[in-house]
Order: sequence, then C-alpha cells, then structure tokens
Amino acid sequence: MRSTNRRRRCGSLPTSILKYGSALGVAALSWACGSVPEPDTVADPEPVSWVLKDFLETPPVGLSMSSEPALTDSPAGPAVLFDGEDDAFFLDSNPLQGLRTFTLEVVFLPASDGPAEQRFLHFGFADGERVLLETRVTEEGRWYLDSFVQKGDANKALIDPELLHPADRWYHLAYVVDDGLLKNYVDGKLELSAEIPFTPLEGGRTSIGVRLNRVFWFKGAIHSIRISPGALEPEAFTRPVL
Repeated sequence: MRSTNRRRRCGSLPTSILKYGSALGVAALSWACGSVPEPDTVADPEPVSWVLKDFLETPPVGLSMSSEPALTDSPAGPAVLFDGEDDAFFLDSNPLQGLRTFTLEVVFLPASDGPAEQRFLHFGFADGERVLLETRVTEEGRWYLDSFVQKGDANKALIDPELLHPADRWYHLAYVVDDGLLKNYVDGKLELSAEIPFTPLEGGRTSIGVRLNRVFWFKGAIHSIRISPGALEPEAFTRPVL
C-alpha cells in the first residue's frame, strides 16, 4: 500500500503567496518548508558624524548654543573655536544611548592658555550616568587626556599626568568602549586601558565645549566628532592629515 505522505519541497508554493510578508504567506511557507522563517536581523546603527561648522551654518533640530562660538581654520577644514568662558553647544539627544560598544573620535586643538581642567564633550546626565572627554592643562602649557565613564555605582577615569602633549596643535583622539573594556588613544597611539561593568547609557543629552551643567569650559577648537557603533582598531579610525 502506497503511503499518502509526500515530502514537501520549500519553494513549491506560488510566488504570489510567498512574496508578501503576510500571515498567510508565513503560514504557507511554514507548511511547505516545515519551519517558519527567521525574522530579519536588526541592522547595526549608522555612525554619527558631526563637522562642527555645520552647527553654525545649518543647526540641527534640538541644538542650542551658549554665547558665540566662531569659525576658525584647521588642516581638516573649517572648525569651531571655543573661548574657554561661555562658548558651547547643547543637544537634546544622546547618540551613545543604547550602545554597549562604541568608538568616539574627536579632532581637536587644546589651547595652551586654557583653564587647568576642561570638559569638552559630555554625553548622558550632569551628575548621573555619563561619558566625558576632558583635558588637563599644565602651567607649562602642555595637556593630557582624561576620559571618564560613570555607569551605576561604578566609574573609571583613564588619566595619567605623565602622558603630556604640546598644546596649540591639532590632535585626533579616540575613546573605545567595548562591553566594559575602556581604551583611549591620542593620534592613533594607545595611552591607557581599564575595565568597568558597563551597560548602555539610556537617555540624557550632549554638550560640546563644556560640562552639561556649564562648568569647566573648554578653550581651543574642535573640527569634528564621530561616534561609531563598534570597537574600532586604530587602523580603522577616521583620522585626517593634521
């Protein structure tokens, strides 16, 4: 006696049923193939890239400005000058939100006569969870980097006063957060690393040129800021010729 069970072949259904993502199409495909197709994977977020001159020429929605940051020149093109007193940008959004792994890049020039402590990039909240890029400027007019993260009760600063650099020239900075592994780079050279329990930031705002609560103003210039959703190696950094 012949069996009435026939092996079903995927793709034997009419394309008019399969080509639409309807419940009927999914059910029919399940009958033909013996399983329901997996949903499409969620695409990775796109990098966020800010060339700061654009903030003056075509301000994005949600941007506010303190005082009058001015245009200046850089080897990479027009940049924005901050006076160390009251120049800054504020955005209502936080592009680091939801990212467990990211690379933050900045092309900037710190002034030799700036304040001793400066916060030039701040994501998150003023006193809660946050990511900060900072400089310390010595009496001799040299600077060193401080990158800071606060997540829950844990925080970590990557800072070493011995890692000094001449001021009044352009640099590329990178801060990499890779699921709690922190690294910072100056001109593609690794300076410091550490680990911290880390989950993505949720909510908050962004400030450029000062801390979110308007203290520790930055004196110098910034050409661009780029946030990539991944832990980049130095050869993948977006580094202009400086």
